[in-house]
Amino acid sequence: MRLPPIPAFRNHMGLLNAGVFFAAAIVSLLVAWGALRTIESMSLLSIESALLLEGEEWAEVDTSGLQVILSGTAPTESARFHALSIAGSRVDASRVIDQMEVPPPKEITPPRFSVEILRSEAGISMIGLIPAATDRDELGERIQKIDFTRAVTDLLETADYPEPVGWNAALDYALAALELLPRAKISMNADRVAIQAIANSQIQKTEWERRLRAQVPGGLRLSLDISAPRPVITPFTLRFTIDKDGARFDACTASNDAGRTKIEAAGIAAGVTGRPTCTIGLGVPSPDWPDAVSRGIGALRDMGGGSLTFSDADVTLVAAEGTPQNTFDRVIGELEADLPDVFSLHSVLPDPVTISGTGESDGPPEFVATRSPEGLVQLRGRVADEQERTITESFARARFGVENVYAAMRLDPELPRGWSVRTLAALEALAQLANGAVVVQPVVVDVRGATGDKGASAEISRILSEKLGEAEDFRVNVRYEEKFDPAANMPTPEECAADVNATLAESKITFSPGSAEIEPSSARTVDRIAEILKRCPDVAMEVAGYTDSQGREEMNKALSQRRADSVLSALLARRVLTSNFTAFGYGEADPIADNDTEEGREANRRIEFRLIGVDPVDGDADTEAQAGADPDAAMPAIRPQARPEEGAAEGDEAEGETPDAAATPADTQDPDEATEEEVVDPGSGADETAGQETGDGTESLADADAAETDNAAEPAPEAGEETVDEPPLVVDPELEGIRPQPRPDDNDG
Repeated sequence: MRLPPIPAFRNHMGLLNAGVFFAAAIVSLLVAWGALRTIESMSLLSIESALLLEGEEWAEVDTSGLQVILSGTAPTESARFHALSIAGSRVDASRVIDQMEVPPPKEITPPRFSVEILRSEAGISMIGLIPAATDRDELGERIQKIDFTRAVTDLLETADYPEPVGWNAALDYALAALELLPRAKISMNADRVAIQAIANSQIQKTEWERRLRAQVPGGLRLSLDISAPRPVITPFTLRFTIDKDGARFDACTASNDAGRTKIEAAGIAAGVTGRPTCTIGLGVPSPDWPDAVSRGIGALRDMGGGSLTFSDADVTLVAAEGTPQNTFDRVIGELEADLPDVFSLHSVLPDPVTISGTGESDGPPEFVATRSPEGLVQLRGRVADEQERTITESFARARFGVENVYAAMRLDPELPRGWSVRTLAALEALAQLANGAVVVQPVVVDVRGATGDKGASAEISRILSEKLGEAEDFRVNVRYEEKFDPAANMPTPEECAADVNATLAESKITFSPGSAEIEPSSARTVDRIAEILKRCPDVAMEVAGYTDSQGREEMNKALSQRRADSVLSALLARRVLTSNFTAFGYGEADPIADNDTEEGREANRRIEFRLIGVDPVDGDADTEAQAGADPDAAMPAIRPQARPEEGAAEGDEAEGETPDAAATPADTQDPDEATEEEVVDPGSGADETAGQETGDGTESLADADAAETDNAAEPAPEAGEETVDEPPLVVDPELEGIRPQPRPDDNDG
């Protein structure tokens, strides 16, 4: 092959140079691109590693040529600058492009505004945090006007945040409550007020609770805890009876929980079934009261029947008719030796008594007063003279009404001394009955009938023991009948609310669209609700209005308020007393169904009735709850004391049908320990105690001395136990209708 001649190359030299330059350019570009990629990779790796090591892993790194781009959402502004500094320390800062974002700062959560106000004899003190918009000087002036004779201690602090919704209404309500209650602690915030107070009596407590619940603003939750001091019982009375109807307490009193436990255990051991009701009160004549009572009940049990009456320190034991003389003498002798020194025993072994109840029999002279269920009273039998007849008639007409008394008494100057006292005491006892009769004889006063007051037996026993004096025989056979109890036939507040809401569940109250006008089709529903509420005149309720979520929230809230007001006006037009009612619109809050469906929105457009004063949050026992709870539930469970003469027999029955047999004698308990065992019912088993409620109440300062004295001689109540606010001398009707204990044989001795 031959090469072309040199002149041919020379003719194409320009083309050759162009090719060489082009090739060099391509090579240069490739080298530059490779170098750029290397720089990008090294910068990316270096910055990512540094960010990771510094804890800024949230930042994302990217490169674009020599530029380094930082992106991502920084948790704070300082974290963003830190990430920039880290990147600038690894590469030239001018190469770093900041595309990072910082979320907008969160609004600072307002503090929880609350105030605690304490009012006592020393004055009024306030502590808490209030909004700066609340006029502190005006608040101080309002509180000073409540009690201008004592100083106001202001420990409030302020914070410059908006007032929460409902703050002013809650504050106004708290100040109104403070003005009503002279001894109280009130804790409040924007949506809840908790009140603790001490009343002077049970009546005052009930009135305060009624007024406070009636004034609660809509949307505000209320927790009430008002306690009343224990009642002063005079004379301090207890009466225990064993007769053909069984064993029962006609009246039972104690000074503390430990004493009540001991007395009730003695009653159960003597044959009482169910759980006895024993009132805790002030006025006990001796710290040995529980010991004396339990020994007296044991003696009556050993006697086989009769009645035992304690009136302060006077003790009267009346044996059952037909009790053998030797048994009577033995039991009375033992009881006289066992009773503490302060107590004086009077014992009676009565002759057989025949009560005709006519006032005209040939037997012992009688005075008879009867009362019919309609309230008509007839007076028959004998009085000593004309003056005594006038006094008796006047007393009866004053007690029962002038038009309700018919008198047909005859004179008998041979009547024993004190006859007038006995007849007037009998009439006072008759006033405790809805219908019944009292018979007065020289040696006995017999009271029997029906009542609507569960405490009537106790009150009759107190009256007769006080008026007749010691060593007098009287008999009380009174039964409780609910039909005579006006309170028993009234529905409870919970029942009222449940009945109203059940009516609404059957047929809701509807309104014209976008309006507060009740549709005519709902008139029947409103009528039914009005009839229910007329049976609940003192129940405080809130009428709550709700809407669906369509529309603006402010408009929905205003519409729900107008609708709640419309329902309240409709009830008022139907002659329902609405002074205890409030109306509040909640708007679209608290939906009960899905607002995304038409059915759900229809369900959410509703009216609800709820009780005011029920506070289910923060573990509060509502307190409202709380008034009227069973006082017995606060006491520890008890077992009856085994009878000494039957201990072996009862031990054999411990695994059989009679649960009494497993009882531990109460006297063997350590006096420093409170007994806590299952309640035993010989007649019906443990079912009798299944429905116990919890008592609520607080021991007042006035009780401290009496309680301290009693606790020195008796087992202390369990730690944390509360004292009990109780009505005077309540007797459980379950104690009636019980078979008596067998009497000893005539040759017992």
